[in-house]
Amino acid sequence: MRKYAILAPGQFADNAKTAHGVIGYSTDETVAVVDPDYAGRTVSEVVPYLDSSAPIVATVSDALQYDPTSLLIGTAPQGGKLPPEWRAEILRAIEGGLEIVSGLHDMLADDSEFADAARRHSVTIWDVRKPPDIPLFSGAAYDVKAPILLAVGNDCAVGKMTVILELARAARDTGMRAEFVPTGQTGIMIAGWGIAVDRVISDFATGACEQLVLEAARRDPQYILVEGQGAINHPAYAPVTLALLYGCAPDALLLVADVKRTHIETYGTPILSYSGLITAHENLCGLLKPAAAVGVALNTHGLDASQAAEEIARAREETSLPADDVVRNGPGALWKAVAPKLVKRHPLSTRVVA
Repeated sequence: MRKYAILAPGQFADNAKTAHGVIGYSTDETVAVVDPDYAGRTVSEVVPYLDSSAPIVATVSDALQYDPTSLLIGTAPQGGKLPPEWRAEILRAIEGGLEIVSGLHDMLADDSEFADAARRHSVTIWDVRKPPDIPLFSGAAYDVKAPILLAVGNDCAVGKMTVILELARAARDTGMRAEFVPTGQTGIMIAGWGIAVDRVISDFATGACEQLVLEAARRDPQYILVEGQGAINHPAYAPVTLALLYGCAPDALLLVADVKRTHIETYGTPILSYSGLITAHENLCGLLKPAAAVGVALNTHGLDASQAAEEIARAREETSLPADDVVRNGPGALWKAVAPKLVKRHPLSTRVVA
């Protein structure tokens, strides 16, 4: 069990998906957050939906008084680069004897300054995104007995991980064995295992997704629920979505959508309608192993109750599928609606790669 101090200077309120996910869902404790913009307040005062009274402080030195065991890099900036101005704070954490947990694409353990400091202070650096050795896709995922549900999105950072975590919780609350499959750095930090698929060499990305599903299957679940990544019409991150669609061999898809998004953030690419996104994903899956969309999970954050209800009703009407916001309304109703639709489907070919 870790006790985290989370580093997110100037970003905790609005741009710290990793920090929010770990605070909200990890069994590890967060004892402090480092963000000078909100120093003197608590986590729940700044981000009300996070039920945490952990203090927010100005520096890592201030955080040390709360006896953390680890410093977590709490943001996932575009491109995964370490902000240079954070180096001094990370070094201070190492000097204080804290393990460093990072989900950045920059491998901190390969940084000579950090590595030398870690050796001097007998500190471990865990680069969560560093992948293990991975084989090519073999087709073994097709033999997994538990139905596999994959979340797909209308953009990045719309809540795919949160939705899958909530549905897994709802399944367990009803006595069903559901295994959450982490495919990105935050999910790995929460679950304690997984592969960050976006870090894997492209030829092996579907193999990585297959290995994740096989590992989940070894845990004897009734359902396998896979955290999605990227978006199929995202100019930068579509490849990781495609790897999940093929490598996880899903039997069903759940569309996760931020209702306010009309264009892919940063790039301006138009976002398809709910029905258009469902058709695109189902057509792609149909090339190898058919998978049908079974529901829509909406992110209605920022809307009032009546506006959210209207958006949920619109999604149901447009798609003829169950739809809900599992954060606003809880996951129970949506899980009850989609669970009976999770059935095994056969691939077009069961040929195994030699």
